[in-house]
Amino acid sequence: MEQDKEQFDHEIKLGYGIGDLRFGLTMDDVEEIMGEPEEIEESDEEDEFEHKAWNYWDTGFSFYFDQEDDYRLSCIETANPNVTLWGKKIFELSQQEVEDLFKQHGIQSVEKEKIEDNVTCLSYDKEMIDLYFEQGKLLAVNFGVHMDDNLEVLWPAESNEG
Repeated sequence: MEQDKEQFDHEIKLGYGIGDLRFGLTMDDVEEIMGEPEEIEESDEEDEFEHKAWNYWDTGFSFYFDQEDDYRLSCIETANPNVTLWGKKIFELSQQEVEDLFKQHGIQSVEKEKIEDNVTCLSYDKEMIDLYFEQGKLLAVNFGVHMDDNLEVLWPAESNEG
């Protein structure tokens, strides 16, 4: 049963997921919440990890399931303008405002990389989130499950009290 789009919780919870979509869910779990994907992409030989990507173009979400993790949800990419982080609609913020938001939450360590002429990526490695900006405007956010220092996946608990 697909959730009413108006009632969907758009709050990104770092290391946890977004709304009811928690990292570690199976493909069936995600389909139950989001409905059938509009497109399913499979990794090809050049890709480092074998994975499947489920794209929901209408709502601006892509969900990634790694074969290494038994095809459990491990990464989410979104261009949905309603997405929030710490209660702020990040797609309405400038690149500097997003950087300031992370600083307000004690997160200083950021890598900035120019990908193309006008595209800059802010990477917060420990928090497993990348934010892509074009000329200062947020294009997309990619965030994933956290890992420990030994690169072991830290699956979130069933419920998130944070």
